[in-house]
Amino acid sequence: MSADSARSRLRAGVAAAIAAAVVAAALVGVWQPWHRAAAPPNAAASGEGSPVVDAEPLALPADARVLVFGDSWTFGSAAEPGMGYAYVLEAMTGWDTTVAGVRGSGYLREGVDGPTFGERIAALDATLDPDLVIVQGSINDRLLVPDGYDKAVTSAWDALAARYPDARIVILGPAPHQLPVHAGTVWIDQRLGELAAARGWWYVSPLQEEWIQSWNYLDVIDTGLGQFHPSTPGHAYLAARLNQALAERSIVADAAPGAELDH
Repeated sequence: MSADSARSRLRAGVAAAIAAAVVAAALVGVWQPWHRAAAPPNAAASGEGSPVVDAEPLALPADARVLVFGDSWTFGSAAEPGMGYAYVLEAMTGWDTTVAGVRGSGYLREGVDGPTFGERIAALDATLDPDLVIVQGSINDRLLVPDGYDKAVTSAWDALAARYPDARIVILGPAPHQLPVHAGTVWIDQRLGELAAARGWWYVSPLQEEWIQSWNYLDVIDTGLGQFHPSTPGHAYLAARLNQALAERSIVADAAPGAELDH
């Protein structure tokens, strides 16, 4: 197959995945175009005595520079090449996206192809200057929590905020790879939400928002060769849900003064 044919096939695949994701999201009543801006209150739970800082609405330019950072889900495991959720999100939005996913990596756990989140953040390109950083995951820490978890997350997030002081940071919590959801994954989801709320960062919880349930589990997760990672259609569905979640936390940066938004 020639390089042009491969690129054409990839573009066609991305278009088909986006179309499938739009349909899938519409079926559960969540799809809205990006310009339908809303800014609901930050729904992250806060632990007893934990401070909560209201998150400001996102305001991203149409050509935003975005870093998507995470584990094997961000890497795109089990999807066709270039069809992981982060790549589909880029195609949906038109953003200039850098994808940094390492299989098996977490805040406490070293990955297959790289170290822990904190060590990877320390090695990120300081000149990237993103408008938005999305930090995804990770279920990879579910067997290691709670020992040392808060310290590892706090250190990693401090380093990320220092490296990209002008970026908005959104935390995308863990999503279930198996049902019922592992107790460690539930604990991580709650704790990340609390820690994000204390910083005034938006927290997106696939668990709390029930992105993956028994009725759609096999449509999203490849339990065979994919080894419990999202399939290509599953990644497209996740991209649509994430796109919608970001829209709900956003305002339109380049709207004309006095312009009316659709509601």
